[in-house]
Amino acid sequence: MHKTNILLALAGAAVLMASSPALAQAPAAPALDAAAAAPAAATPAPAAETAAPAEADPQSVGEAVSGGHSGNITPISMFMDSGLVVKVVMIGLLLASIFSWTLLIIKLIEFGGLNSKTDRFLESFRQARTIADMRKVATSDEFDGNPLADMAAAATEEVELARQAGLSVTGEHRDTTILRAQTAVAAVQSGLAGRLSGGQQFLASTGSTGPFVGLFGTVYGIMNSFIGIAQSNTTNLAVVAPGIAEALLATGIGLFAAIPAVVFYNYFNTRIAAYGTRSDGFNAELLNGISRQLDKGA
Repeated sequence: MHKTNILLALAGAAVLMASSPALAQAPAAPALDAAAAAPAAATPAPAAETAAPAEADPQSVGEAVSGGHSGNITPISMFMDSGLVVKVVMIGLLLASIFSWTLLIIKLIEFGGLNSKTDRFLESFRQARTIADMRKVATSDEFDGNPLADMAAAATEEVELARQAGLSVTGEHRDTTILRAQTAVAAVQSGLAGRLSGGQQFLASTGSTGPFVGLFGTVYGIMNSFIGIAQSNTTNLAVVAPGIAEALLATGIGLFAAIPAVVFYNYFNTRIAAYGTRSDGFNAELLNGISRQLDKGA
């Protein structure tokens, strides 16, 4: 019994000795874990160290591309926000349009007064009974500057000059006198087309080149808009649309200037041709009247 107690005591001591190293090593694990965790805590996380890139402000991007638009987009605001080259194009086309409408008013007044004075002249001319009467009507102050009156004055002056030269205008020199009168009338008629067609060249140039000038402004403006789009790195339609709209406004103004100019040009060409036909008819009437008076010996 005593031996048994001794053996049990030795066994318990052996168990205690075997378990003591494990107990000594047990607190080391948390210490190691704490030591390993300390560097990890000391090292900042990359996500925390590197700040996230700020998102671009859509309004600032839109201003960079569209030139600083704000509020509602109107033709005036688009003009004010456009580039220098596009502004020059727009101003030039607007001035051309204003001048075209001014020409319309001037030439309408001119043709209205011309036809009215011509009607009065023809009424007075057809009442003349002699070449002297024809000349008196043609050179009166009332019809000064009228093309048909100038034609009659030139023809009757040739007849008068032939008489003053002692030529027999009713005899052997009759045909040559009529020929000289016809030449004088043709000289007046040759200047009639140039006189009536004043401003037509400008209308033709505006009508033919206006759309292309506007297109130049559009191409230049869109080119600048695309450069702004590339620099801002955005393709949002709400952002890029104002700049493109500015460029397209130049083409719109070009058409606004060209279309009326073409219409006015064709209209006045018709009026000029109609008056030219009227002058041709008067030319025949004038020479017939002079020939008749010469045959009568007047």
